[in-house]
Amino acid sequence: MGRIVMKFGGTSMAGTERIRRVAGIVKRQQEAGHEVAVVVSAMSGETDRLVNFCREANPLYDPAEYDVVVASGEQVTSGLLALHLQALGCKARSWLGWQLPVRTDDAHAKARIETIDSEALLASMAAGEIAVIPGFQGLTEDNRVTTLGRGGSDTSAVAVAAAVKADRCDIYTDVDGVYTTDPRIVAKAQKLKSVTYEEMLELASVGSKVLQTRSVSLAMKENVRVQVLSSFIDENAPAADTLPGTMIVSDEELEGLDMERQLITGIAADKNEAKVILTRVPDRPGAVATIFGPLAETNINVDMIIQNVGREHTDTDVTFTVPSADLDKAKSVLEEQQAKIGYEKMTTDPKVAKISVVGVGMRSHAGVASTMFKALADRGINIQAISTSEIKVSVLIDADEVELAVRVLHTAYGLDGA
Repeated sequence: MGRIVMKFGGTSMAGTERIRRVAGIVKRQQEAGHEVAVVVSAMSGETDRLVNFCREANPLYDPAEYDVVVASGEQVTSGLLALHLQALGCKARSWLGWQLPVRTDDAHAKARIETIDSEALLASMAAGEIAVIPGFQGLTEDNRVTTLGRGGSDTSAVAVAAAVKADRCDIYTDVDGVYTTDPRIVAKAQKLKSVTYEEMLELASVGSKVLQTRSVSLAMKENVRVQVLSSFIDENAPAADTLPGTMIVSDEELEGLDMERQLITGIAADKNEAKVILTRVPDRPGAVATIFGPLAETNINVDMIIQNVGREHTDTDVTFTVPSADLDKAKSVLEEQQAKIGYEKMTTDPKVAKISVVGVGMRSHAGVASTMFKALADRGINIQAISTSEIKVSVLIDADEVELAVRVLHTAYGLDGA
């Protein structure tokens, strides 16, 4: 007998029939002898609909009231799933974010979870009741509803799993695991049996849409074992304990699970990138801080950064990337700060993409980057920027060359399956 937290995304909850199927999957886990809590997203498309209502009401909407509106999507699906479970003869009840409560900071629309009071939840689960919890939402210290940002239900599920000390957190999605790359781009992409937290964190941060980055970071911090698997399975399929999903675990556990691992775990692509170039920035101490300080204050994440060699120690060019959705905001901030920064000209390019190769094998093997550069060069793909970490190499290329680059690299690193 174990304690399992299950999470179902928007496509899994899209309508009565799919919610009924989810109820069947949850019931089988309880019948297998587990204590079960379920975290649910809003129905597919529902959050977008609610966001549009806010924009129509007031384009400059108050984020606190925005949270009140968009949090309602998960409230609906949690109540509906509890009803379906009851119809199947299960003891079940919904727990809204304020009822546990899930305490967050006060950064509305992008709040971070601080604590979850699990006492009542654990008592309910121990009594054989299935707890159904809406993801994506929480409560500030002054009792205002908050939301965690898009994809926040993954983070909710991992946080609940950590709070109740679950044996595993099962994330059910519209894919059956984590692949070496997007199977829609490379037909020979292979499903991975297991990946480390670090690898999944890098893959999530550079474009893999399977899990939200924050959820992986939290799982690593709290050492929560996460399994990614599909909710679109046959109704008579066995419980998730025997389904072949992808396990996301620590380095130490992975060494025992998979001794003969590939050097590279996966290839990720992210088209949500825009390039900014500031020319003739004064080459003096603190100049870079005047660029990135104001961007940080407006919550704009900066990714790749390149500073060219200064021209006789007088000025230099600085190139960096920001999320495409934040490009206009970044331009506005930098234009306001032009006199303080002292740059001569700003150039932007929204038609770029980031391609990344990820794998813990890089720590002990040389030549990973050179393989990447040669493979892209052989196909005439120009590299505009490069960034690296201990287990990742990322390059910025033209957005029109993304699919070709992914296929080329997938083959170059020997990841093609049958």
